[in-house]
Amino acid sequence: MSMELFDRRAVRLHRDRAARTVGQVADVLREVAERLLDRLDDTTRRFAFALDLGGRGVVAPLLRARGIAAVSADLSPAMARLNGGMAVAADAEALPFAEASFDLVVANLSLHWANDLPGALIQIRRALRPEGLLLASLPLLGTLGGLRTALAEAEAALTGGASPRVAPFPELGDCARLLQRAGFALPVADLDEIVLEYPDPLRLLADLRAAGETNALLARSRRFCPGGMFGAALAALPEADGQVRAVLRVGFVTGWNG
Repeated sequence: MSMELFDRRAVRLHRDRAARTVGQVADVLREVAERLLDRLDDTTRRFAFALDLGGRGVVAPLLRARGIAAVSADLSPAMARLNGGMAVAADAEALPFAEASFDLVVANLSLHWANDLPGALIQIRRALRPEGLLLASLPLLGTLGGLRTALAEAEAALTGGASPRVAPFPELGDCARLLQRAGFALPVADLDEIVLEYPDPLRLLADLRAAGETNALLARSRRFCPGGMFGAALAALPEADGQVRAVLRVGFVTGWNG
């Protein structure tokens, strides 16, 4: 049994809300998705039908541009509908698809909210046809590290303690091991970094909210934030040339249903 870290209802509500605003971060989501889908150029295998798992409206159009039909699934029905084609509301932890339904599954920055990630990967593998491919991207340890530290230090200074506000992320080495544990063949994991710069640090928080990436930890505090906490935390973020930098450390993983 997996240890539950995330409030899945909160994850869904955050994504429902973000379905109206995710367009403001579409460029970042698309950049990661394009780097992920570049892995398709390294194989001679051709894919006809794909599952876009949590793609937030950017993955399915990229797949269709490659001649691959896609159905999108998301915990949020509103987010699933953004793909502009076939869509279904579905939880990555309880996929409703029959075995061997897809040639390809693409999970772009969506699996890090799963409480049972090994179980979700097993379900994905079962939904793949023989010799089907999983492409996934996940934020890795170190992503938003400056924000995590700044929030914890600001809250501790004001209250004497700190509640968790940024989700834990895996290390790169964990990714290939998780795929192997789920039964995938030839698992590969590699790292890339995307640096985002903000002249106003409040835009960083606004973009996280717009993407549906706000705090859904079960252990999160339900109390109102201490007055001045976010201001103090944002003021403490490191700057370069007047820009606050946020680093996304992204793990790109591939695995075959061998």
